[in-house]
This record gives sequence, structure tokens and C-alpha cells, in this order.
Amino acid sequence: QVQLVESGGGLVQAGGSLRLSCATSGRTFSSYTMAWFRQAPGKERDIVAVISRNSGRTYYAGSVKGRFTISRDDAKNTVILQMNSLKPEDTAVYYCAANGGWTMGLSARDYDLWGQGTQVTVSS
Repeated sequence: QVQLVESGGGLVQAGGSLRLSCATSGRTFSSYTMAWFRQAPGKERDIVAVISRNSGRTYYAGSVKGRFTISRDDAKNTVILQMNSLKPEDTAVYYCAANGGWTMGLSARDYDLWGQGTQVTVSS
């Protein structure tokens, strides 16, 4: 069973950067499609970015395109979300998620493995 552990959240001023990491256990990391979601208080859990099993494809939500970059290192069993030019509206709990297939799902229902989340707060 793969376990996901996020790190790298924190408090940053608008315009700043943060780098989120998701470390995974298990020897099948390369066979998982990986994604980052975020959830603000009182709102649904929304897709941020997705990366395919072989890193050949990525998807970004419109609100983060051009500012965030998702990447993965299969040798280190890690997926990274580099967040630049952060805005107050990026404030949320960020979750790493995985599904054991090729589907680059955009809904939380498409993923069956989740981390515990890491808080990102962007001050204005």
C-alpha cells in the first residue's frame, strides 16, 4: 500500500514562492498518476495539477497555469509542486493524491490514495 506524506507548506507573502513535496512509500510509485488538489475553508477540494505515470503529460487548473509546475522523480518516489507568484487566493490545504492507472482525473473521486495535507497561507 502506497502512503503519501506532504511537506513544504507555510506562510508566504503574495508574490512569493513555495515548494511542496509529496514523498511516497512503496515500490510502485512509477505506476501511479499523481496529482495535487487544494481545499479552502468551506469549499470543495479542487484539482491543481496532474502528472502522468511517465511524466509525458501534465495538466494545470487555469487559475495556476503559468505559475505552478508539477514534476516527479520516480527514483526518489517524490512528486513536487513548485508554486511561484503566489496570491492570497492560493491559500488552502494542499493534498497529494495518487491513482494506479493512466487516467489523469480532475476530480477527487478519481484518486484513491491521499496524503494528510499541508497548509499554504498567502498573505496580502
